Amino acid sequence: MNFSRLVLPGITMIAVTYGLARFSYGLLLPDMNESLDMSEFVSGVISSLFYLAYCFTIVLSTVITTREGPRKMILAAGLSAFLGLLLMSVTPNTWILAFGVLFAGGSTGLVSPPYGAAISLWINRNQQGKANTWINSGTSLGIVLSGLGSILLTPNWRLTYFIYAILTLLVLIWNFRTIPKVAAKSSAMFQKGNLSIRGVKGAIPLILASLILGISTAAFWTFSRSFIEVSGNYSDWQLSGFWVAIGLFGILGGFSGSLIEKAGLSFAYKLGALSIALASMILAIAPANWFVSYLSASVFGGSYIFLTGVLLVWGIHVFITNASLGIGIPFLLLAVGQVIGSSFAGLLISEWGYVISFILYGFVGILAAFIAPKKISKYSPVNN
Repeated sequence: MNFSRLVLPGITMIAVTYGLARFSYGLLLPDMNESLDMSEFVSGVISSLFYLAYCFTIVLSTVITTREGPRKMILAAGLSAFLGLLLMSVTPNTWILAFGVLFAGGSTGLVSPPYGAAISLWINRNQQGKANTWINSGTSLGIVLSGLGSILLTPNWRLTYFIYAILTLLVLIWNFRTIPKVAAKSSAMFQKGNLSIRGVKGAIPLILASLILGISTAAFWTFSRSFIEVSGNYSDWQLSGFWVAIGLFGILGGFSGSLIEKAGLSFAYKLGALSIALASMILAIAPANWFVSYLSASVFGGSYIFLTGVLLVWGIHVFITNASLGIGIPFLLLAVGQVIGSSFAGLLISEWGYVISFILYGFVGILAAFIAPKKISKYSPVNN
């Protein structure tokens, strides 16, 4: 299959599931808090539902993709995102919001493993690394769209979510028309993979690193916009611009595959982990200063997408016989860490404030940097 024919709809599907359905929550949270009378603790608990749903669906998606191929799960992801966004757009209370969050968060777990399998099936071997990291960078496009949407579309968060739902439906139709069935001609026959991590060399460091990184990023995703809003005199467009900066610089994460090839997986991982930690600490220094806050957003956006690309490549190296599992394991543990991190973030902020909480989460990111993969000079794409 032509590289762009699979990668372009893949980027847009990742954009609507991760960027619009999942991470736009943090951008729209202050308005939702006011409209639905939610405390920081309640909003943090609801945020954790994104990750809980993700944890369940990424396991489901990995199993089904391994057995039946990627098409069903990619389409299920688009449908789940559409339903979640639609529910969130009409929610009258926190209960319906939480229900919509479950669908929206579940879509991200459904979508990641099948795209890894699709790439291994229909993309030339020497292009698979770039395809994986560029599709992964679709998150940044979605974040940019959500930020621009809050500026240009409407200040009404319910209508904003409805517009996002329509965009998601269009992307779902595009993927429905593009993703072939496994029976179609491909460069590799789809085979059942081994779903066990028992005896897999390098699995434990990958799991620990993903879990700790998930914890370290949770506060930024959920509460960074609220942090700068209560700390400084920001206009609405400046608050949305903060989110756009995360997405714009996140696009640079698409180059993670190239850096891994040149500098090695271990170096790329350490660079990403330390950058994630630095982003939280920068924001804690001077959240009222727009230059500092935008710098923090830029560092976080670039390093997060970059780092998820590194974890993706690391996972495929470890689970070399099953690309779906290689993506599913690190992304699952990243989400588990974010469940833990977002659940505690609201509580910590309520007790100790934003500054101390963000510094603590920065130190968690530094801890993650010490759990690096063994030096591997180049990434060699593999078939599922």
